[in-house]
Amino acid sequence: MKVLVAVKRVVDYNVKVRVKADESDVDIGNVKMSMNPFDEIAVEEAVRLKEAGKATEVVVVSLGVKQCEETLRTALAMGADRAIHVETDEELQPLAVAKLLKAVATIEQPQLLLLGKQAIDDDANQTAQMLSALMQLAQGTFASKIELAGDEVLITREIDGGQERLALTLPAVISVDLRLNEPRYIKLPNIMQAKKKPLEKKTIAELGVDISPRLIQLRVTEPAARSAGMMVENVTELVDRLHNEAKVF
Repeated sequence: MKVLVAVKRVVDYNVKVRVKADESDVDIGNVKMSMNPFDEIAVEEAVRLKEAGKATEVVVVSLGVKQCEETLRTALAMGADRAIHVETDEELQPLAVAKLLKAVATIEQPQLLLLGKQAIDDDANQTAQMLSALMQLAQGTFASKIELAGDEVLITREIDGGQERLALTLPAVISVDLRLNEPRYIKLPNIMQAKKKPLEKKTIAELGVDISPRLIQLRVTEPAARSAGMMVENVTELVDRLHNEAKVF
């Protein structure tokens, strides 16, 4: 069974994001970039499926600028077998990403497609759902547990007030949540071995996909600054301030 995993290069989650002076976008100049954490979980799960003898090949794919190769090499060091990079400097919105992944999947013919539930840069949470719709495949979102059983994949997902268990007929699209697993620490020998693994280049023209943007980003702003808290001497003063200053009641 072949597993295709999509990975995205994003600003590292430890970095404080800065907005450009003209509010046109986020400033990523000289900022540490890394693999989207949810995608890292998806790669880890695919590698575990292979180690358990459930999958025969793990292919990772990334879409974007040349530096996405670094993200793909990280996935290869985690245990993926080969990588595909669709290189472009153009803006890729969720629908365009889903279309490109569909084009790659049509070539690769995977039985399981794994994606992170969302990217931490735009928090769109749309690509997996759009991909399953475009490919007319069963989908399971926010998976916290994945089990393969014959020609089905069983997933457990968190919902309001509890958990839901789904049985999907393969091939299927699954987006993964944080509780699915904890990605492994990558050792130096694995990093060196990853440099020798195949990384295939593709272009948008080659895939024949229209990536025209459908959304217009008006501006990006910093969150409003929180006012400093204050200490009160007693409950009476607290009630007085809530009533007269905060106008809570």
